[in-house]
Amino acid sequence: MAHRFEIRNNKKGEFVSYFIYNSETIWWTEGYSSKASAKNAIESVLKNGPGAEIVDTTTS
Repeated sequence: MAHRFEIRNNKKGEFVSYFIYNSETIWWTEGYSSKASAKNAIESVLKNGPGAEIVDTTTS
């Protein structure tokens, strides 16, 4: 699969959710103290992301 979510630990030991596309990290969340919170962040993106508005602030 070309895209996936990953949960990793950062240097502080917190849980961070990552979105990976074609082996490249596209975005990541803040660090969470629990894995459940990192999973909730992923669930929120899956639930709310498909209908998100696209805003183009470029000048050309």
